[in-house]
Amino acid sequence: MVKLLGILLFSFAATFAAAVPFINLLYKLKFQRQREAQKDIFGHFTSIVNRLHGWKVGTPNAGGILIILVTIFFSALFYKLTKYHLNWTAYILYITLTGFGILGLYDDIRKFYGFKIAGVWGLRIRYKFLLQLLLSLLIGYLLFSKMGLSSIHVPIANSNIELGPFYIIWAALIVFATTNAVNITDGLDGLATGSVIISLVAFWYLASLTNFGDIDLFIAVTIGSLLAFLYFNIYPARVWLGDTGALPLGAMLAVVALILNASLVLPFIGLIFVVEAASSLAQMLSKGLFHQRVFIAAPLHHHFEAKGWDETKVTMRFWLGSVAAAFIGVFIALL
Repeated sequence: MVKLLGILLFSFAATFAAAVPFINLLYKLKFQRQREAQKDIFGHFTSIVNRLHGWKVGTPNAGGILIILVTIFFSALFYKLTKYHLNWTAYILYITLTGFGILGLYDDIRKFYGFKIAGVWGLRIRYKFLLQLLLSLLIGYLLFSKMGLSSIHVPIANSNIELGPFYIIWAALIVFATTNAVNITDGLDGLATGSVIISLVAFWYLASLTNFGDIDLFIAVTIGSLLAFLYFNIYPARVWLGDTGALPLGAMLAVVALILNASLVLPFIGLIFVVEAASSLAQMLSKGLFHQRVFIAAPLHHHFEAKGWDETKVTMRFWLGSVAAAFIGVFIALL
């Protein structure tokens, strides 16, 4: 544990030192939203959000690039320096971060520079989801074929459900759902970053109780990087995760849960993400079927903002909810 804490602190220091030059680079590259009109992940204009957050236009986006680079580079370095070495656990996590990171970066760049590309290259919502599903299926296949994962552990009952090749589909659904849930949560300064850190700490503890030392190392590097990034991401944010960060972090969180055979614990540890995604889905279905809103604005954090809560109050209370959810998830996992 002392070594892991040292790795975490090293990752924190490296990210913190690189953050300011990196943010300046984003300014030079104009990796910023150019318009006040913002859309949700379903491509719908959100007038309430524009009113509440219009003043933030110009804040650099795609900060997830820094987290991905630091996490991959330093985890690979420490894998080389420890007994774990690079293995399929690391390779699958790297494929997850890189694949979803590229997908998110492409979508972010399109927003930065206002590209209007027809067809599949325009990444309309259905194509974005299709690419996410294909990438999720690839990750599920690798977990099944390279790591031999094929069952779901049922907490409390302490039993396993053998899925065989159908595990690939299960894993893909978990990755796809978590990816978009974290992306939906990334709507306030620091909200998604802080919530992911809390969830990762819970899985870090669960991994420490098993023989998954390689996961422990990877999570330590990731948490260190995210903690440093959070310093610049809290209100008022100097940099945002963007899809470049939110998509791979959500996918990575799901893969960590799958490797630890804790996919049924993930909805408890990541309860905030579940609630955020459910609120967006409920709003969309209600407006589509009944032409009525369930919330003033969706996802849920914008509903509370629209009711008059300060952004920092919403964020901190959601963080508290994430901490409580993490304790609940760990409790259920240990029963």
